[in-house]
Amino acid sequence: MKKLGLICLAMFLLVGCSSKPATPTASTDPSATPVTTDETAWDSTLIQDNIISIGVSPDYPPYESLDTSNKIVGFDVDFMNLILETINKDGGNYSIEWVQMDFSTIISAIQMEQVDLGVSGFTYDSERDVLFSTPYTESAAVVVVNPNSDIKTLEDLNGKVLAAQLGSTGEVAAKNVEGAEVNSIANVNIMMESLKNNAYDAVIIDKPVAENYVKNAGFVMLEEPIQDDDTYIIAKTGNTVLMDKINSVIEEVKQSDAYKALLEKWELN
Repeated sequence: MKKLGLICLAMFLLVGCSSKPATPTASTDPSATPVTTDETAWDSTLIQDNIISIGVSPDYPPYESLDTSNKIVGFDVDFMNLILETINKDGGNYSIEWVQMDFSTIISAIQMEQVDLGVSGFTYDSERDVLFSTPYTESAAVVVVNPNSDIKTLEDLNGKVLAAQLGSTGEVAAKNVEGAEVNSIANVNIMMESLKNNAYDAVIIDKPVAENYVKNAGFVMLEEPIQDDDTYIIAKTGNTVLMDKINSVIEEVKQSDAYKALLEKWELN
């Protein structure tokens, strides 16, 4: 696993200050009832200086990617800015620090308290030892192939050479395909370029990301999803105070016109 300090890209949006004590244990099931906490104490879960640090792997458009100036952009960035604005509207003084790392290292970084949250197109997996927020977008794991592929249905995947992002639920879905050889790839951009060069027969990836590559790179997506998913924010198991606050803000933001505008902007509706 990479240490946080080895690869880090920070974007500061605001400025402030705080500390982080131990927090109670909580369920990782996203459907579990939130634990009632002291609303005035939620910020005590932040690592330092009122900065909410977020682990992200910016190779997953439209959720997150790097623009031509290497700035992290995407739906998740804009969505977390809305979360931040909502938190700060009642007198808060918090900021976000985006910390760039491989997707497969984000959970480890959260568990080691190197970052507070993970926001990188995460879908639910009971094997992941983290807290999951309430879902903030709908998704699905789908199959992407080259235009000349003979793979037309999910059954056609049996015995094929597949690829999925390392540590993703798509990787789990790929490994459940009968007789398939599965390649676990850390970087999605590299994975899709390898698919284009016929290194694999198919890639399993989240639907919004697949649609982005279909639109911009000429791939084909099978109509039937391999599994249904939603996307979640993740935090360290036991960090219920911070997660309860995030959950309450997610519900508020999802009712706003600004959230609906983001769905349209990033073509997630």
